[in-house]
Parts: sequence; structure tokens; C-alpha cells
Amino acid sequence: MRPEGIAASGPPLIRLASAKDEAVLTTLFHAIDLHYWGAAAPARAVMAEHVRRNILGRPNGAGRCEIAIAEIDGKAVGLATFAILYPAPGPAGQLFMKDLFTVTEARGRGIGRALMEFLAGLALERGCARFDWTAETDNPQALAFYDQLGARRLEEKVYYRFEGEALKAMAGGEEP
Repeated sequence: MRPEGIAASGPPLIRLASAKDEAVLTTLFHAIDLHYWGAAAPARAVMAEHVRRNILGRPNGAGRCEIAIAEIDGKAVGLATFAILYPAPGPAGQLFMKDLFTVTEARGRGIGRALMEFLAGLALERGCARFDWTAETDNPQALAFYDQLGARRLEEKVYYRFEGEALKAMAGGEEP
């Protein structure tokens, strides 16, 4: 049985987003926020402005967020956000994926795997030494997916974050 709203067809088309994808990216970014934050997600209009100003309005260059879009029959069904970061081991970059997302009605169709394969190929094409990402420990589906792909879990890294008041304090040079 196929997910509702997604026609049966071949493998997804994966491509890099461009400035012409503003509406598609707004829809997918809004879907991500609804998925994670529910009613607390920003309004679609707020997300549209965010995509316009902060995603598509930034100049090209190392460290800039790029987006791979997955489509089935011309309908956007998923995305991966990533950047090439420096330095990495040797004279190379590191492809770092920030987020991987598939719309609910397209899950289980190989979209996530196709996006990961695309990014792995892009990492090699751009001379990257590795492809890294993080996953929340409270997301067993994501962990199982990445394990099934054969990715190696890194136990030697610790993920840190500043947010809210702690971020403001750090920016102001205040002690914790």
C-alpha cells in the first residue's frame, strides 16, 4: 500500500535547491517545524520570510547552507540541509548534514536513503574527506535508519549548545 497523496512511480529525483525553489522550501521547512513543534511552529508566512532572507538570500561560499530536495513526480517530498565545512582531515572539506526530513506521506519509500546517497556522492565529488551528521537519542527511527545504512556511530564526540539566555550571556561576554 502506498502512502496517500504520493503516486506510485520510480525512484525519487534528488537535486540541489535553487532560488526558484522558494515556495517548495517554505512548504518543506514549515512541514519540518510542524513535525517537531506542532502548534508552536511559526506561521507559514514567517517561514516564507525566513527562507527568503536567511536561506536563499545568503551568498555562495564555504559554510553556506545548501539543500538537496527529493521529488516524486514533480512533488517535493523531502530534503536534506548541509554545508561543506573546513578544516577537515588533510586538504579536504567535511560535508555536514544538519537535517534530513521526509514528509509523512512519503516515509518508507526510500527518500531518506536516496538523499543520503546523493549527499555521499556530492561529498566525494567536492573532495570531502568525510560526511557527518548528528541524530537525537530520543529518535529511535532515525537511529535505526542510520544504523541500517551502515554508518559508524561516534561515541568520542560530545554535542554542545548555547541557546536562549545562555546564548545571550555568551554573546555579551558574561560568565555562566
